[in-house]
Amino acid sequence: MARCHVCFRHCDIEDGTLGFCGARRAENGEIKAYNYGKITSLALDSIEKKPLARFYPGSHILSVGSFGCNLRCPFCQNYEISWSEETTYFAENARMLSPKELVELALDTKDRGNIGIAFTYNQPLIGYEYVRDTAKLAKEQGLKTVLVTNGTAELSVLEELAPYIDAMNIDLKDFTDAYYSKVLGGSRKQVMRFIEEAMKYAHVELTTLIVPGENDSEEEIRELSRWVGNLKNPDGEGVPLHITRFFPQFHMTDREATDVKKVYHLADIARKNVKYVYIGNC
Repeated sequence: MARCHVCFRHCDIEDGTLGFCGARRAENGEIKAYNYGKITSLALDSIEKKPLARFYPGSHILSVGSFGCNLRCPFCQNYEISWSEETTYFAENARMLSPKELVELALDTKDRGNIGIAFTYNQPLIGYEYVRDTAKLAKEQGLKTVLVTNGTAELSVLEELAPYIDAMNIDLKDFTDAYYSKVLGGSRKQVMRFIEEAMKYAHVELTTLIVPGENDSEEEIRELSRWVGNLKNPDGEGVPLHITRFFPQFHMTDREATDVKKVYHLADIARKNVKYVYIGNC
């Protein structure tokens, strides 16, 4: 039995089995990243798709994903690789790329506007060792490294990654403990601590998905934006907030897509507290 230290769950994992996230495994009393170097998704995306609005706008970035996640968002758009119980399939069929090979691939796409590597699609922090090893090599080659993350990790994980990460988009999915625990299976307090520490080292932008009937009240966006409005990036600028529209999918097909007017209205409320507010999926 070994205990994982990555997130608030602190899973006790028996040898030969996986933790809650499906990506960390106990072997001989030690926890290892079961998904290390196992790639399920690879694409050259615009930086704005991450979304990052104020980090090298107009550029592209090589986006890479593996499998597993430590949350259980019922609206997950990448549930096949994040929520899936078919971990064995991904472990056996994923494309293997060493950190060196991934960096070489990123360098080969520089002539297409690529500035580096973004770890995204699934939750990259549950396989932070691969992110760390790759980002270190990328930095040596003058490439940028981006994390697209739910921010559900202990600060010890961030400390290992911080010297090599240039930008992050972190989900701040809601501003109540009830939503995080009952709907997402997460910890709002851990995410908030992660955000506060991350912005000391890297350019940070935040994303809030507006789900009808869950986190779409005016009061909630006021409270959330008041907190975000006090955050500062390393350059002294405020932390941007992306407010995005929900579409019914996966386990949450029982409601309509967020009304576009509602998204714009909530964004206007947020702008009273946050300098940079962007709208997505509309």
